[in-house]
Amino acid sequence: MRPTRLNQTVPKTITRVKFWYACLLIIAGVFLIRLFYLQVIRHDFYQQAALRGQLKQYEIQPERGKIVAHNGIETTPIVLNQTLYTLYTDPKFVKDASNTALALQKVIGGDAGEYQTKMTANSRYEILGKKLTKEKSDAIRELKLKGVGTQPTNFRTYPQGQLASQILGFVNDEGDGQYGLEQALNNELKGKAGQLKAITDAQGVPLAANKENIIVNPVAGRQILLTVDLGMQQQLEDVIKQQVDDTKASLGSALIMDANTGAIKAMANYPTYNPGEFTKVEDQSVFKNAVVSDAFEVGSIMKTLTAAAALDQGVINKNSSYYDPAQFTVDGFKITNIEEDGGPGTKTIADILQLSLNTGATWMLMQMGGGQVNQKAREAWHDYMTNHYQFGRPTGIEQSNEGSGVVPDPNDGFGLNIQYANTAFGQGQTETILQMGAAIASIVNGGTYYKPHLVDAYFEQDGSIRKNEPTIVKKDVVNKQVSQDLREFMEYTLQKNKINYGTRTLRDEYAYGGKTGTAQIPNSTGGYFDNQFEGTFLGYVGGDMPEYVIVVRVSRARNISGYAGAKAAAPIYFKLADMLINNYGVRPKSR
Repeated sequence: MRPTRLNQTVPKTITRVKFWYACLLIIAGVFLIRLFYLQVIRHDFYQQAALRGQLKQYEIQPERGKIVAHNGIETTPIVLNQTLYTLYTDPKFVKDASNTALALQKVIGGDAGEYQTKMTANSRYEILGKKLTKEKSDAIRELKLKGVGTQPTNFRTYPQGQLASQILGFVNDEGDGQYGLEQALNNELKGKAGQLKAITDAQGVPLAANKENIIVNPVAGRQILLTVDLGMQQQLEDVIKQQVDDTKASLGSALIMDANTGAIKAMANYPTYNPGEFTKVEDQSVFKNAVVSDAFEVGSIMKTLTAAAALDQGVINKNSSYYDPAQFTVDGFKITNIEEDGGPGTKTIADILQLSLNTGATWMLMQMGGGQVNQKAREAWHDYMTNHYQFGRPTGIEQSNEGSGVVPDPNDGFGLNIQYANTAFGQGQTETILQMGAAIASIVNGGTYYKPHLVDAYFEQDGSIRKNEPTIVKKDVVNKQVSQDLREFMEYTLQKNKINYGTRTLRDEYAYGGKTGTAQIPNSTGGYFDNQFEGTFLGYVGGDMPEYVIVVRVSRARNISGYAGAKAAAPIYFKLADMLINNYGVRPKSR
């Protein structure tokens, strides 16, 4: 019997059903796999992409790290945070921009038209006002304006006013550190921002302050303890200001450094400013810390370092003497001395420093070259400047805009011999006050170069304190005997010249050592000004060993009679030395 047509159709129908069922399973499987890939495997990526695209405006700003400093045996806050409020709008939820703007104007003042423009902008977040008090924030919240909210924000406050302002820097309205410590340590101080969900209430007001909406908690910045002593800093600033005013100088700068650790105890410049009122400053040059950023021709204070290099190389010794002709000719250029050089005659190393002989510095450079200024002399002196004294590179101190200075290449350039002869007495190259302070400290402390630093300790999130230990950059900058010899030469120089500095307040139980410098200021059109000078002083104070290094600069002093180093810079050193002995426990000599 032949099968019926129905019996033939049923198997084919079942086959088609199975086929389409399989297709549906495959399609469903593809969707499930894709969904798994998007929601599980790529979950974090897409979540962050959504946050970046939609929630950026609802960041929770972290509390910026406080800055404290020593004040005798105590510590005192020098930078704190003040909670104020940022007023913002989400234009999507604003229903009546005109009346909303007028309502805000009644509370906070300002331009209602500007508010209205921002509330009709094609965006999801616009700032209408900053630094509102809590009272004004509460008053705005009570109005229940659709699409308008306030958010607490930390702003910097400087309870000590302008004290140490150029060390500190400031924070701009975007929350970024500018200049000084605030910029150099911005990442450590600012912390990490948190994030909020973009949830609104029934009136369309963003609930940015609702803690239940937090996605990521903010992480506060690190608190920092400085090496600076505020009492010492205040007295330093007072002394500099007085001297700049008295001498009618354009700039005064000074540094006090611990000779045996590299810790900065005080440093300042005048003119200065109040970081809490940085928007009122017209001359933005006062923002920078000139002690750290300004590299200039330092003058005869360099002769101490030239002497140390020659002594350490063994090409001269403590008792060396030579015939000084009162002038040398190098590359066709004459090198001469000041009027008080005593004329041609036999001179010693002590005479070179005490009389500040340019010819003496040149003679010491000659000894590095076997008797003349040549390639050997240039390379030997270059090695000490760059590899021993660390010139030509930043020290790495916690400050923004640090200057490197310029050390000429000993083998590339024109007139290299006369150029290097000039560098031996502090012209034709540039250093910062900080670089000079670190270098002389390494010479007089026995030969160890410590990295200059401003941070004494970091306060960690768990409440622990991490001490910032001194960092040794180089040992054996000079040998210990050279260190002792240089201290004796610097003390001799100060004793012999003290009457020229307008003071005789040297106490026998303490060690004072120093050297002045008076350098012509380069003219941008070429050569040097005949009537503009940098006055510098480099010295130390201590007992059996130096405790503090002091470096001073007074630029373009006009109301003085005599050399700028002696008459403008040296008086600052003596006042600071007396202050350190009287108030900061300098240990007297043991014998």
